[in-house]
Amino acid sequence: MTCILADSEVPLSRRVDPNRPGWWDGPDLPHGADYSFLVDGGGPYPDPRSAWQPYGVHGASKIFDASHFSWTDANWRGRDARGAVTYELHVGTFTAEGTFDAAAEQMPDLAAIGVEMVELMPVAPMPGRRGWGYDGVSLFAVYEEYGGPRGLQRLVDAAHAAGVAVTLDVVYNHLGPAGNYLAMFGPYFTDAHTTPWGWAVNLDQPGNHEVRRYIADNALRWFSDFHIDALRLDAVHALKDGSEEHMLAQLSGETADLAADLGRPLSLVAESDLNDANMVTGVDRGGVGMTAQWDDDYHHALHTYLTGERHGYYADFGSIEVLDTVARNVFLHDGTFSTFRGEVWGAPVPADMNRHRFVVCASNHDQVGNRALGDRPSARLSAGGQAASLAFVLLGPFTPMLFMGEEYGETSPFMFFTDHEADLGRAVSEGRMSEFGGHGWEVLYGGHVEVPDPQAEATFIGSKLSRASGGIHDDIRAWFATLVDVRSRTLAPEAWLRNPVSFAELAPRVARMHGPVTVVANLSPGPITVSLGTLVGSFGIATAHAGDIVVAPDAVALLAP
Repeated sequence: MTCILADSEVPLSRRVDPNRPGWWDGPDLPHGADYSFLVDGGGPYPDPRSAWQPYGVHGASKIFDASHFSWTDANWRGRDARGAVTYELHVGTFTAEGTFDAAAEQMPDLAAIGVEMVELMPVAPMPGRRGWGYDGVSLFAVYEEYGGPRGLQRLVDAAHAAGVAVTLDVVYNHLGPAGNYLAMFGPYFTDAHTTPWGWAVNLDQPGNHEVRRYIADNALRWFSDFHIDALRLDAVHALKDGSEEHMLAQLSGETADLAADLGRPLSLVAESDLNDANMVTGVDRGGVGMTAQWDDDYHHALHTYLTGERHGYYADFGSIEVLDTVARNVFLHDGTFSTFRGEVWGAPVPADMNRHRFVVCASNHDQVGNRALGDRPSARLSAGGQAASLAFVLLGPFTPMLFMGEEYGETSPFMFFTDHEADLGRAVSEGRMSEFGGHGWEVLYGGHVEVPDPQAEATFIGSKLSRASGGIHDDIRAWFATLVDVRSRTLAPEAWLRNPVSFAELAPRVARMHGPVTVVANLSPGPITVSLGTLVGSFGIATAHAGDIVVAPDAVALLAP
């Protein structure tokens, strides 16, 4: 191996260490120095552990010294992800500027409305000037278009100053197709397993030790060098690992050790399709020790009930009975037959497991962005439907998550966008349009559907938040503030023991969620009268009279016991 510098080529020497075979030593370089590698005469390639890729995914690496940043968050004591009001955002579309610094300016406003943790979609380097981030490479680096690694440090520091914790979405199950040079440096991938993206990351085949260290060292670095509070681990079911100790269990243990050293909580939140509480069960009890996991079943149950959609993986969802089952049991498919998958799926969640270990939402980047037009539920639901959706997420027993703009009823779409080079970009665009060809979107949208071209800059620009105000948007903002205030009644564990969660229909399209705060959503065309408690908040018209509460059409009432 040879290190390529600005004015010289320096041969590397193989390290003599039987415990770390395959490592090479080279010159010490100062912060800001450019370098790359020749491997077996091929290259030059960027450093697989590059912390800074200012010239793009194919360019030279640059030395980044994380210790040069002057942090101001010495008094920050951290925030556990469990129970935190979480706000998922895409840096490039969250603000007009699309940068870390612009997002940092919004942190006090998010804190003021009750957001406790922001979740950043992936920020690893990716091709071009825009993308979702799930096709990132150079996993130790930070996308330059957002502001690079120093910009991420500034954002986290600003968030902590505002009292907001930060989750970073990381992708360890695959790398993007452009700029992925890991295979040039060692057995980072294996054909012993497959994933939706091709070969799996090598976690259990020969040479896996250093691959596992690559993942673990990457995760720990975000906590130490960037003061990140939690990691959201993308699609962990695609981490194929037959080792005695699963990669997630290893990561859980090392994260716990680092949390003890740093003196603040560090969380690992898994996106898992397995519907298995083993994901959030401690390693000492046979689990893999994740702090929390996403619960897609709750989204599906809520979305289908409110919208009536039943296509694709929504086939088994849609009724109030299903919504009740998921609210009480966490998953619909917990050892039951999944029509979409064509097999029995999942396992029961212990009744005594803390429901804050499950993150629920009514919208997220996947559920919005993977629709044919990237349209949000707010573009289809009535004002009362939006209000009900927010209440059922924020006042339930789970950890609530919002998708950026949901707090005021954003109606601009969030579409899938990329900026690949010509040939790959053309294949992505054609593949996207073909993918949606037979999904029945014409029926859903009421006519021909022209899928937005992912490669078009207009698709990206059209996905930026409008930050609309006035009318329904201000009404939703006010309602969100009410929900955050009332949510304090739901936080004590004993509150749910006295008032266990359940859903029922009091009349057609009149949904009630029972809990420490009972939510009555009247989505029917006529008023409904209930006698369920004291009115503590409402969206639309709800009036108390002689012990009864009259809830007008398209209105939501909050009732305390």
